[in-house]
Amino acid sequence: MAKTTARTFPGGEVDEPGLVPYPAEVEARYRAAGLWSGRSLPVELMSAASVYAERTALITPEDSWSYRELFGEAQRFASGLLESTSLRPGDAVMFQMGNVAETVVSYLGCLLAGVRPVCTLPQHGVREISVLAQHIGARGLVLQADFGRGPLPENARVLVASGVIEDVVVARGRTSDFVGYEELLASGTAAAPEALPYHHCDPRRIAVFQLSGGTTGLPKIAPRLHEEYAYNARVWARTLGWGSGTVILYPLPIMHNAGIALALQPALLSGATLVLPPSADVGTLLDLIETTRPEVIPLVPPTLAIRLLDDPRSKKTDLSSIKDFIIGGQKLAEDVAERLRDELGITVRQKFGMAEGMFLVTPAHAGERVRHHTVGEPLSPADEIRILRPGQDTEVPPGEIGELCVRGPYTIRGYYHAEQHNTQAFTADGFYRTGDLARRHVIDGLTCYSIDGRIKDVINRGVEKIHADEVEELIMRHPAISNAALVAMPDKVLGERGCACLVLEPGGEPLTMRSLGEFLLTQGLATYKLPERVEVVAGLPLSHVGKVSKKSLREDIEAKLAEEEDLPDRPGSRS
Repeated sequence: MAKTTARTFPGGEVDEPGLVPYPAEVEARYRAAGLWSGRSLPVELMSAASVYAERTALITPEDSWSYRELFGEAQRFASGLLESTSLRPGDAVMFQMGNVAETVVSYLGCLLAGVRPVCTLPQHGVREISVLAQHIGARGLVLQADFGRGPLPENARVLVASGVIEDVVVARGRTSDFVGYEELLASGTAAAPEALPYHHCDPRRIAVFQLSGGTTGLPKIAPRLHEEYAYNARVWARTLGWGSGTVILYPLPIMHNAGIALALQPALLSGATLVLPPSADVGTLLDLIETTRPEVIPLVPPTLAIRLLDDPRSKKTDLSSIKDFIIGGQKLAEDVAERLRDELGITVRQKFGMAEGMFLVTPAHAGERVRHHTVGEPLSPADEIRILRPGQDTEVPPGEIGELCVRGPYTIRGYYHAEQHNTQAFTADGFYRTGDLARRHVIDGLTCYSIDGRIKDVINRGVEKIHADEVEELIMRHPAISNAALVAMPDKVLGERGCACLVLEPGGEPLTMRSLGEFLLTQGLATYKLPERVEVVAGLPLSHVGKVSKKSLREDIEAKLAEEEDLPDRPGSRS
């Protein structure tokens, strides 16, 4: 069974031994500047809901909800959650939900119940959910039964049987052994808001857990605090000029940090309307653009931009309502930006951000040199950026590449329950070492930044980040493999895909991409993390310090891909 931490409500401080707090002098500075409000995230959301009660809050292809309707449903969920389960304020709840209205209601309902959402994804398998739940101490799970091929209820039974999860709420499907979403709503009441526990949430404590990094021995969990997370949303909405009547279409998973911090919460805090498609299918997006006329699409991966350009219907659809089209997730190719401008009449700008907090975005008024080649400037005047020599604490000169290190009023001070890792991930004075390589530029009087690579061993597959060490750990469980390395290989659509370089045991069985993938699925790896090419090699190249030279492996695979492009009859992957 997951360990339940003793908590006192109402009043009193929550016991958070895994939390690295903001130093008192830093907190005081942010508060004196009016950045932190002294109110919890759900208090701020409920305040906005009362102001914008009759405006439209949420639109899906199935229905639409006013602020009054959406938050009334969330209040019933909160009441029902506390009535129908053993969950109590301060507990953490895992989420495995897609882009449906029930996800938004459940997320808001958890906040109102004083229960902390853990923004996991429906693609995560039993192993990943188990590791994360045990690290955080999560006791509950909210899942969407009809997501994908429908394995989530069965996965939940395994989690409950193993004692990892105690309470499960199932939306969009019925199971006799778990609490149904509709049943939970029916057991709840539309009680006065002051009767719910959210009034007693300490605004200095954790509101939401966001995922960052792999789920191997030490998950990297970003604890987002009430005040800083609310400020994150408010400063994003203010920077983009959102207000009552702004219509925002968000095509990516809403339970990512980007979905919460760049779409859901800033939309609700500013009185805007959020349009939530069930997927990033281009046809669905074009339908919703025609019917809802969004002004803003706040996060578009280059992958989706290319699909939009390649769909013949895009050129026939009226896209004139779109005033703000923001690309992020990976480096933008200039030809994609120019094609969007020339073929669809869409002006683009770029953003860069992280679950740990810091966001940068190119100003709307900036010229194409800034918007097409940089990720702009940070959101808050209190944000601080240093470009340090990798592994050192000395800054590089302007224009030189170094590691992007950040600190500010919505950037975490440390990962949850990760004291040893935090000593490496943060400087002595609290700057987060992102692992990304960046440059500082001054263009037309604007100080802005470009992202020019990374130090971290991460594969950016579209908007998903695949951590090589997690996949390698599972590959090495195969009895036929003596050594392995997962490296990024370039891909024109997704940006990068994973290539597994394998050294086989003498006499080991031959392995293909398919057979390796089937094995990794049995080990609980999520499908999107599977290697998409296999290279069997005699040995892995080593660097001058005796470590595997992934740089050499990447160069080798890039050369092979280039050769294969010149020889179209040669297969593109070893399967």
